[in-house]
Amino acid sequence: MKTSFKAALMAGGLALLAACDPQTGAGPAAPVDGSGDASVAAIAGMPEGPLRTADAELVTLYQQLHAAPELSFKEAKTAALLADELKALGFTVTEGLGDAWVKEKSTKDHGEVREGVGGYGVVGVFENGPGPVVLIRADMDALPVPENTSFPFASKVLSETWTGVESPVMHACGHDIHMTVWVGTARRLIAEKSKWKGTLIMIAQPAEEIGLGAQAMLADGLYSKFPKPDFNIALHVSAGAPAGTVAYSSGFALANVDSVDIKVKGIGGHGAYPHTTVDPVLVASHIVVALQSLVSRNVNPLDSAVVTVGSFKAGAKHNIIPDEAELLITVRSYEDKTRQMLLDNIKRIAEGQAAAFGAPAPEISVESDFTPATYNDPVLTDRAMKAVAKELGDANVRAVPPVMGGEDFSQFARTEEKVPGLIFWLGAVEPGKYAASQTDGMPLPSLHSPLFEPDYDPAIATGVDAMTSAVMELFDD
Repeated sequence: MKTSFKAALMAGGLALLAACDPQTGAGPAAPVDGSGDASVAAIAGMPEGPLRTADAELVTLYQQLHAAPELSFKEAKTAALLADELKALGFTVTEGLGDAWVKEKSTKDHGEVREGVGGYGVVGVFENGPGPVVLIRADMDALPVPENTSFPFASKVLSETWTGVESPVMHACGHDIHMTVWVGTARRLIAEKSKWKGTLIMIAQPAEEIGLGAQAMLADGLYSKFPKPDFNIALHVSAGAPAGTVAYSSGFALANVDSVDIKVKGIGGHGAYPHTTVDPVLVASHIVVALQSLVSRNVNPLDSAVVTVGSFKAGAKHNIIPDEAELLITVRSYEDKTRQMLLDNIKRIAEGQAAAFGAPAPEISVESDFTPATYNDPVLTDRAMKAVAKELGDANVRAVPPVMGGEDFSQFARTEEKVPGLIFWLGAVEPGKYAASQTDGMPLPSLHSPLFEPDYDPAIATGVDAMTSAVMELFDD
């Protein structure tokens, strides 16, 4: 049983957002069940003190959102639900921010706007006297993933992506928790509005999973039609940290993410007579090997980068040398200059290897809609995380290294307004499962896994308390 379960978890992948490093986490924490088990207490990263419990209405909302996920640029019902929540709290609400941009892009890229596709961005503004302007963002979209959790409210939704691919749909990246925490934070801040002054902006963003939702909202005037924020803040669940904890990175937190396609050209022929051909499989293989030198020999050892060939497609039969081969590559970095170096040198290597074998020049395309690196403003991060630590306890808030995942929350800081931003991680793993993974090496289901099953009640409660305390601190200016 354990072996088959471990295999299933491995298929889901390791946790994308790494658990707290023993060297960066706090010291030994008390066991969450109060049993006094020293072996559990000694596990770095475990939450200290009793777990928080979410408001029952928020749990119901989470279950409703989880059971009814919607794909990127198809979040119509989700957006309407969140807009109604803000209206009930007294916000001035704008719906459909980004719709024109989305429909124009869909027509340009895919030749049509399919049924239900649109820009469903929601903006709520609550003015509460003079003071700072703080923007809180939550993302709404789910993933084309079939759910395989034990939740009684597991998704059974089938839908079609905005590009026309039918798939089961699941909130496998925790956006349902993000939205629930967002609603809970809005309710708390309005209930306690006598304790702060300023302008609160709540935005519900579509299409984070495809890296386009933030662009759509910014292009439609997020910073010109509404008060310009002094601070932007968001959170993301972690599939590698226990519920009851928060983690953060100061400075770079997530990476630039680029997609590069290379079509390697050749001259096909019979596999028995390779001397009469120019074999694109051989050329592409040399390109794959040569690309490995980019990180090892061209990137500063103190910097970070990833160049991964995720797909190599060529040919259809054993004895036919094809005319072409195709490589699909993901490229990740933090610094913009490193990003450009990698892209330039991928082109150099591909063209150079093709020339070395006498092959035609390859076709190289870099997807224009890349996700830029997320940079947590150090001053903002220090200020907000001190407030969160005061609320949750120092042992439950930990600094962690950045990761090579991507998040389009980064876009909100990459405009000419240069608004400082912060996104932090919210632990979402049931502490007992986390402890087991640390002691027996059992991998945890990652974000985007059909097995991702967050410990939603304490995660939501911790998220509301953390986000509220951070925002209250930013209003105290």
